[in-house]
Amino acid sequence: MNSNYTIGVDFGTDSVRTILVDTLTGDVLSEGCSYYKLWKEGKYCNPKANQFRQHPSDHIEALKTSFKALFSTIPNSIKSNIGALSVASTGSTPVPINEFGVPLALTERFKENPNAMFILWKDHTAINEANEINELAHSKKYLDYTTYVGGEYSSEWFWAKILHIFRNDQNVKNATFSWVEHCDWIPALLTGNTNPLKFKRSRCAAGHKAMWHPKWNGLPSEEFLSELDPLLSGIRDRMYTDTYTSDKSAGIISKEWAITLGLREGVLVGVGTLDAHMGAIGGEIKPNYLVKVIGTSTCDMLVIPKEEIKDNVISGICGQVDGSIIPNMIGLEAGQSAFGDIYAWFNRFLMWPLDNFIKNIDASENKSKELISKEIKEHMLFELSVAAKELPIIEADIVAIDWLNGRRTPNSNQGLKGGVIGLTLSTDAPKLYKALVEATCFGSKKIIDRFLEEGVTISGIIAVGGVAQKSDFVMQTLADILDYPISVVKSEQTCALGAAMSAAVVAGIYGTILEAQKAMGAGFEKVYKPIPQNSEVYKKLYVKYSQFGEFMDNKMN
Repeated sequence: MNSNYTIGVDFGTDSVRTILVDTLTGDVLSEGCSYYKLWKEGKYCNPKANQFRQHPSDHIEALKTSFKALFSTIPNSIKSNIGALSVASTGSTPVPINEFGVPLALTERFKENPNAMFILWKDHTAINEANEINELAHSKKYLDYTTYVGGEYSSEWFWAKILHIFRNDQNVKNATFSWVEHCDWIPALLTGNTNPLKFKRSRCAAGHKAMWHPKWNGLPSEEFLSELDPLLSGIRDRMYTDTYTSDKSAGIISKEWAITLGLREGVLVGVGTLDAHMGAIGGEIKPNYLVKVIGTSTCDMLVIPKEEIKDNVISGICGQVDGSIIPNMIGLEAGQSAFGDIYAWFNRFLMWPLDNFIKNIDASENKSKELISKEIKEHMLFELSVAAKELPIIEADIVAIDWLNGRRTPNSNQGLKGGVIGLTLSTDAPKLYKALVEATCFGSKKIIDRFLEEGVTISGIIAVGGVAQKSDFVMQTLADILDYPISVVKSEQTCALGAAMSAAVVAGIYGTILEAQKAMGAGFEKVYKPIPQNSEVYKKLYVKYSQFGEFMDNKMN
């Protein structure tokens, strides 16, 4: 059998996307997409409290629907030659599970309890717990378990979320046997190997989110976790020691799931990993090239040869892990907690009068008014970009800070807030939008600067994701502020494509991910080059951004 096809599955924040790829040509033969129904309805979330939860049933149903769409026009001759599939998902997005590996929210007792569901990456309810982890890790009583996650643990990550749930829900705590990241649970589910002590855990998720490192034999010690809070006592023994890279097999798809998804029996399932890391693979990351996955937030990734980085430890980032992103290299990760989310917030801010006016109009007018509102909402950011692009770039411009969802990198602090200086009576929506776009780009420059300060070479920048492909204004501003050319990847499903590339290695079609990239890469659709005169002004505005950020940081700490 010539297993020349693979499937990449990408569980994003809002939906699951699947693609079927010819591994010999890189052609995408079919795509499927399904949105999470309960998530779309806003169930189990409380944005005011930074609580964002997702029900496991949402992921299961969306997976089934996306495969149905994927195979709607695919002949059996191709389906019978699919060798493997691999999965990417958001992270850190953990869920409490029982001794059978079943998320508690899939049991009758906890089916409506948000604390028993997946805690989405952008859930920031565990800020206090993250601060306590940092305090104990830096106390010198133990090894500093934050060393390889940039020196600061984040409320977006594994242990902080676990501790927060245990402290706030005794029933969930008592029913929990272990915890699992989303990217580990899906492969376990598909292979039928849901034993928490036996299914394979992602090197990427463990190293970047759970403070796993070979130097201390895996996860932080039992003594450390127990002193952090006795509620964590014993949980380490029910977790894991070994981790696996994305080129390894998690097992063979179970008969039940093969039938459910329309696959042949014998299809291999790869070890899962974080969506951004698969996006870097799909974006054809190579040594010393920074890949920026730009969407609601950003994830900035580099891979460095081991002999180049040696024993250097990069501070203030989201981790450096041997074997993450590309096996046999050191993967470095950084990012911003909000990027496109900031633009979406401004859109909602401007739409408030219209949305609230519609609620009070006569019923006979509802249909036409709602259609107008919908059209305005969909075109708002495009029109703002057109207007902002025409504005001059001057030293007296408004300056904003991009921490509306906290700061991920450099130096994680999810308690920080955004800000704006320089408002006058002449400030209008395009001027403020321009400042917000510049703020997100200045935040990206802070990440670049941190890598450079630590001696990391950056030879080029690659951009993937929705913002990179949809907004010329944002991307040109980013190129001007970073003062680097930025190559935008052609593929619209880069995370899923990276998963399909990893699956090609799992299936034995290629020996390494680098080989799979070379054969299956989609290439680049555009290069944004910095405009010298803009870059010169932005250097001065960046100084103001840095000074304002320092002021905000000091006031909030």
